[in-house]
Amino acid sequence: MIKLIDLLENKILVPRRSPEERQKNYLISIQKKVQQYIKDGGKGILDLSDTPITSLPDNLTVGRYLDLSDTPITSLPNNLTVKGDLYLDYTKITSLPDNLKVGGNLELLKTPLSQKYSKEEIQKMVPGVEGDIIP
Repeated sequence: MIKLIDLLENKILVPRRSPEERQKNYLISIQKKVQQYIKDGGKGILDLSDTPITSLPDNLTVGRYLDLSDTPITSLPNNLTVKGDLYLDYTKITSLPDNLKVGGNLELLKTPLSQKYSKEEIQKMVPGVEGDIIP
C-alpha cells in the first residue's frame, strides 16, 4: 500500500499551484466580482467580507449594503455612496473620504479609527452618514 508521504516525497503528488498563486487568483476573482457588480448597475448588496480586497474603484455606488468586514482595506475610494449600511468591522481602515455617503449605519467595530476617535469625532468627519455610527 502506497502511503501519502511516499507520494509527496517522490513528487508523485505535487500541488499544481502555490499558495501565493492561489491567493493572487482569488484576489483577481474578487476584483472581477466588483467589476461585474458595477456593470450590473450597482444594485443590491456587495459582500466582500473575509476577502483579501485592499481597494475599491472611485465613484462606486452600492444599492443596498457594502460589507468589507475582516478585510485588509485601509481606505475607501473617492465618492463612495452606499445606500444602506457600510460594514467596516475588523478592518485596518485608517481614513474615511470627505465625500462618503451612507444611507444607513456605519459600523467600525475593532478598527484603528474606532480606537483613535470617539463616535462624535467620527460623525464630524463623515457628515454624509444618515444612520448611526457604531464604533
